[in-house]
Amino acid sequence: MKILVGVKRVIDHNVKIRIKADGTGAELENVKMSMNPFDEIALEEAVRLKEAGVASEVVVVSVGDNSSQETLRNALARGADKALLVETEQGATFGSLDIAKILQRLVAQLEPQLILLGKQAIDNDANQTGQMLAGLLACSQATFASALDVTDDGRITVTREIDGGLEVLSLALPAVVTADLRLNQPRYPSLPNIMKAKNKPLEIISLASMGFLPSKQLTTLNITEPKKRNTRCQWLENAAQLVAVLKEHKAI
Repeated sequence: MKILVGVKRVIDHNVKIRIKADGTGAELENVKMSMNPFDEIALEEAVRLKEAGVASEVVVVSVGDNSSQETLRNALARGADKALLVETEQGATFGSLDIAKILQRLVAQLEPQLILLGKQAIDNDANQTGQMLAGLLACSQATFASALDVTDDGRITVTREIDGGLEVLSLALPAVVTADLRLNQPRYPSLPNIMKAKNKPLEIISLASMGFLPSKQLTTLNITEPKKRNTRCQWLENAAQLVAVLKEHKAI
């Protein structure tokens, strides 16, 4: 079974995001970039399936400029077999539907049986690409996966986290699955694997060679930071004072 994993290069989750002075986006100069955390989980699950002998090959793909090669090398160091970069112009942005259409073309070319994605990217929190890709492929899908098993009959069983608890689905392959936080704990790439990753294949194809034109359905007009809250902290000596303050503000 071949597995295709989509990864995205985003601002590291530990970095405090700063907005550009002109309001056109987040400041990226001299900012640490990393693999999207949910994509790390999707990649880890694919590598575990390969280590268990269920999957034969793990291919990782990213859509972005030349700097995305660093993210793909990191994915190779974590256990992926080969990487594919759909190279775009520096600073180019794409909506979820455009990314889904690009992945649709890659799926037709590579013919994976399982497509694993993070449930969302932490830069836009759209949570749309996996669902759109499954719709375009007209295949099975399971979102917010917290557990995944491959059954003897060639199907997969996915446990989903929903508002009411857990939902278990049995899916026919090919299928699209998006990973939630509790699916696994991603590994850190070891130094020997980082060195080996330098010799693993990383193919770069241009977006133009795919004959794809972005739809540009969404346009960012302006980005601003949230307004600062006027919060006030008051120290209280005992519960009686707390009750008095709550009564003063008509909270009780």
